[in-house]
Amino acid sequence: MKIDFIQVVEILGTATFAISGASMAMQKKLDAFGVLIISFVTSIGGGTVRDVIIGNTPVEWLRNERMITVILLSSIATLFFRKAITQLSKTLFLFDSLGLGLFTIVGLEKGLAMDFSPGICIALGTITGCFGGVLRDVLLNNVPVIFRKEIYASACIAGGALYFLLKAWQVESHLAQIICMMVIVVIRVLVVRYQLTLPSFHLKNDKHET
Repeated sequence: MKIDFIQVVEILGTATFAISGASMAMQKKLDAFGVLIISFVTSIGGGTVRDVIIGNTPVEWLRNERMITVILLSSIATLFFRKAITQLSKTLFLFDSLGLGLFTIVGLEKGLAMDFSPGICIALGTITGCFGGVLRDVLLNNVPVIFRKEIYASACIAGGALYFLLKAWQVESHLAQIICMMVIVVIRVLVVRYQLTLPSFHLKNDKHET
């Protein structure tokens, strides 16, 4: 069976997000079943939301046993090698960043396959990359990264915009995809390294004594 480049990207994205989800679940001291559930949600959440929005049903993971196998193997491997993973403080961040970049590409290509405009394709790429993490954080009782000051979804948007710019310059498709992914990962690394944030807005509650 022939596997094209975008299928390889999807497999890698699924594996990296599965490891990321399993790692965060173990940090919350969930049992093995809980780790598997969080791993699944992290891996398929963004793609499921995307497929429902564009009417691609049944959603991808229901029609692709390969994805289920990849998630199971990745999460089980994470359970077995949990001590090695927890000793690497940057492992979780690395897998999350790689998954973000890989799944953004998958979302972009899904939009292009349906002849959507560049803006819609970038939105689908952002949804695919981010919403698995949103669901994961909600289930783990964390404020989702996408809603904090930290630059996360903006990295997907920047990478997606660059992708279409490269296509306009007639850069070969696979090379443009790789550059897009790497730019997203590099943005995430620089954001964390130099503690870059978007401006936050909040209302100050004035307390009046009575």
